[in-house]
Amino acid sequence: MDILTVNNMGISFDSRTKKNEKVKILQDINISIKEGEIVALVGESGCGKTTLGKAMVGIHKPTAGTICYKGKDIHTMDKKEFMDYRLGVQMVHQDSFAALNPNRTIFQSLSLPLLHNKIAKNKKDAEKILSEYFTEVGLTPPEQFLYKYPHQLSGGQRQRILLARALSVKPKVIVADEPVSMVDVSLRIALIDLMTRMNQKYHISFVYITHDLATARYVAKDGRLAVMYLGKIVEMNNIREAIDNPKHPYFQALIAAVPSHIGLGKSEMKDLPLRSLDMPSVNNPPSGCSFHTRCPYYKEICENESPQLREYKGGMIACHYAEEVG
Repeated sequence: MDILTVNNMGISFDSRTKKNEKVKILQDINISIKEGEIVALVGESGCGKTTLGKAMVGIHKPTAGTICYKGKDIHTMDKKEFMDYRLGVQMVHQDSFAALNPNRTIFQSLSLPLLHNKIAKNKKDAEKILSEYFTEVGLTPPEQFLYKYPHQLSGGQRQRILLARALSVKPKVIVADEPVSMVDVSLRIALIDLMTRMNQKYHISFVYITHDLATARYVAKDGRLAVMYLGKIVEMNNIREAIDNPKHPYFQALIAAVPSHIGLGKSEMKDLPLRSLDMPSVNNPPSGCSFHTRCPYYKEICENESPQLREYKGGMIACHYAEEVG
């Protein structure tokens, strides 16, 4: 069953440089998240990954298309349905310090949603619930962390607290936005293993947003991969098939750029001679296929006609020449 579905979604923001103009950040996004599934969302900085993640949790409102939770458009839900969605889809942010109120203890910040949503009857009950989840995420003894302020904890500890906060309201989906990018390398695998364990134990779906293909492959080893470029999904497939046999020229270039000792794919990808190393501006995207200004397989149709995401060899790809490229 699809727990969260994004249908033909687009998001536009006001231009910072031109008055009364809109900038399209996301276009024609179609993706569904199944119960208990892990989907890794990858792409260069500025491609719209975080904007998509924030739209999934209701922070940004689509200007086109819909986002559905349990089959219902989140923006047409009644109050009870919307509260179920707000608790059911949680976000773990990249910057753990910014995500926690520096003027409140960890217990003060994390107990509020439990009390407000009547998950906990009182503060004692909230402390018991949070202690259980702190133990779950490896923060033991819990009392050593509950009554500290965010600045008194390390980045890895704060990131675990964000995960415990998300878990405490019993979500169905967790959107994790670059959750390990600001954590020491030595702690990254432990945090990723923790998320994988939560996925298996509680059957929580994860949308793992990252620009790091190695961690994407590790966390979503049995899931799917979606590749974004300039606000569009250009490839989507089972993660093993996607990384071993990338089909879109942009994703082939990404794989080729990964150092060979990382060993992402079965076979070594040859360097792809891109037409340009510069990523176009989202304020003035290319016509047709947004990758055509850099694509080594460019033909005239690529400049004039935008390719639709379509089925190809068990996955999805947005490329006019998928049969030749992949």
